[in-house]
Amino acid sequence: MGQIKVENIRVYGYHGCMEEEARCGQEFIVNVLLDVDLSKASNTDDLNDTVDYVVVHEIVKQQALQRSKLIEHVAHRIGAALRARYDMIERCRVELIKPNPPIGGDVGSVAVVVEV
Repeated sequence: MGQIKVENIRVYGYHGCMEEEARCGQEFIVNVLLDVDLSKASNTDDLNDTVDYVVVHEIVKQQALQRSKLIEHVAHRIGAALRARYDMIERCRVELIKPNPPIGGDVGSVAVVVEV
């Protein structure tokens, strides 16, 4: 067993409950941590035997384009799409960060972490 991390994926999306968020959008940051059996890929040196980082990035981008009110929903969709694409993923942890939350206070970011 091993882990694959793809971190600081920057995507633009229109997620949030406020009308302004749906209209203007904002940048989000996504971190993905995958528990994967890496034994086969470690022996074969074949990209087909592991999770392709390019595909992870593409799935995150695709899911970020679909508007949701809640970042929890987006994070879960990302995890579900990754699990659907790769049956070798034992566990998928997705952290979705909203760097500039419109909450009327001095807050650096908010984030959710979802395990699928």
